[in-house]
Amino acid sequence: MKKSHFEKLVNEGLALIPKKSLEKIKNVALLIADYPTEEQLNENDIPADATLLGLYEGIPLIERGEHYGIGMTLPDRITIFQKPIEEAAGGDADAIRRIVAETVAHEIAHHFGMDEHEVEEWETKKSRVL
Repeated sequence: MKKSHFEKLVNEGLALIPKKSLEKIKNVALLIADYPTEEQLNENDIPADATLLGLYEGIPLIERGEHYGIGMTLPDRITIFQKPIEEAAGGDADAIRRIVAETVAHEIAHHFGMDEHEVEEWETKKSRVL
């Protein structure tokens, strides 16, 4: 899939986030990369036979103190990894769209301070409602 089409899917996934939540996202860069780096995999204890679909790197909103942002604070990063998503979807366009949207929401949940276990619980509850 062309990078420009994948970027469009990421933007579509972002558009599915409720406006009330989007307005709370502060100082975050949304990036797209082909694959996670070795450093990203190692820092997140990802086994050799696994990979990441997305990654949040930064200081979650609930951990930011009153002095956060004073001076030159680099933005947090949410990176969506194109190739692992395409591989997980088996090349199916609808599956890619769904996985991208789920991954964007998953990583934004980390920005709000949810740990992996909390995000998984939230995703499970959300899928029961749908």
